[in-house]
Amino acid sequence: MLAQVGDIYSVFSSRLQQYVACQVTAIDAAASSGGPPLAAILQLDWTGDSLPDAAAVQAMRPLVCDYYFWNGRHDHSFASALVPPHYTLIANSAPLVDGEVKSYSGGWHMGDSVWRQRRWEQLDPARRQRFKAASSQEVIIGGQSLRQNTSRIGDGILQALGDLSELDQLPCLTTIETRHGSAALAACINANPIINEVHWQSSTTDELDLRDSNVSRLVVHAEGLRSLRLNEGLSTLILQGAPSPALRIEDPHAGRFLRLQLSGALAPFHGLEQLGRLSLSAMPAVDFAAVAERFPQLVEWTVWGKPALASHLGSLARLERLRSFSAYELFGYGADDFPAPAQMPALSSLCLASLPADAAKAIKAGYKKAAALGLNLSVTRPRKPEWLAENLDNPFRDWDGREHISAAYAKKAAQAYKKLLATARTLDAAMDGGAAHAMAQEMVTAYVGVFNQIERRSNIIETVERDEIYVALEQVLAQVRLPEVAALYALFDRLRDF
Repeated sequence: MLAQVGDIYSVFSSRLQQYVACQVTAIDAAASSGGPPLAAILQLDWTGDSLPDAAAVQAMRPLVCDYYFWNGRHDHSFASALVPPHYTLIANSAPLVDGEVKSYSGGWHMGDSVWRQRRWEQLDPARRQRFKAASSQEVIIGGQSLRQNTSRIGDGILQALGDLSELDQLPCLTTIETRHGSAALAACINANPIINEVHWQSSTTDELDLRDSNVSRLVVHAEGLRSLRLNEGLSTLILQGAPSPALRIEDPHAGRFLRLQLSGALAPFHGLEQLGRLSLSAMPAVDFAAVAERFPQLVEWTVWGKPALASHLGSLARLERLRSFSAYELFGYGADDFPAPAQMPALSSLCLASLPADAAKAIKAGYKKAAALGLNLSVTRPRKPEWLAENLDNPFRDWDGREHISAAYAKKAAQAYKKLLATARTLDAAMDGGAAHAMAQEMVTAYVGVFNQIERRSNIIETVERDEIYVALEQVLAQVRLPEVAALYALFDRLRDF
């Protein structure tokens, strides 16, 4: 079903354990690039224990968000005009706001902003007032001058502190990044509810307890960690490194409201049996039976292959609650291996890109009727066997076909990697150390230069692309036996403009 201007929809939010509502304020057919039109979705300031009646609809108003750096803004963004099947049409009335919509959310994420706003309003009013009142005036932290409204700090500040209480001078501190985590720093994070993002790249402790914190996004280097205790309200957990099979992760809801992000492999650990959302990136292989066995309650699952070879793909149908499945660069299966629509009745979104050509053709045909009934279906970039043979080892092959990256820039990135790899292979471990290092520096400089030029001309390098550029360099340098590899990483960071 396609949404119409003025439609008001309601859906049950499992996080809030209440119904929430939204309104469609505009339809833009031109912005969808040939797919379904886009709908401007306005989140409404309403929750209830049952679907809203006429009186509740009459009283509905737009949600005004002022949590963290939002200042009286509406949550108003574009998403596909295909209405997810679990949403209920309540009424149609004149749009509550009439303004230009510039953002794209990627989905109907109803209730998320209501949840964040309520969490914000539960914080101490004095802390919230200090956050909003912070200015650019300078304060001295760890002997260094910082602006009072500084929001992110790392070890450059943390390691210089005489006392962690000095951080109280930064009322807008929301993000901490460290490679030298300690129990004292964890206690500091637990005591400051303004901190909502933590990058814990530390291997100095074998347990991390953030149960009393207000963190919503946590990045953890899991190698050597035995115990990880998560807080109520955490929405994203990114595990890096190679966690021990002995690692135990404790979450208040066993992962039900959590998005777990893993790279390279399905990491072994205990816990998160009711995980709701899973993102796997840089995967060389994916065993669908193993994932379905381990996380049977998934509602969203995304796979980015390296590319990946799929096994037991039919086990996807065992995920009875799965509403959204996306896979990129997933191969090793044929036209008859993907489950039929009847086997995944809860599915509302299916997005597949860069997949075997025969499978792409079969899936498009098999899901045509489901798409007509409201499934958000996208099957793009079918790949013939010869394409896979040519692009198997290039980490920038996925740039080819991304909406915001032109074919020319995708080609430049792929060529930069090929040149980087070719130069690295000429470095002879037996040659003079100084000459080898100088050559390696020139290699890294040239590599970074390509992406700096791309960014200056196009501004296309976002978080995902930035990570891919670094990981590609890391993979190449891992093959080079040089005594000063750390200096090459430092050179990369110093030169990059993205």
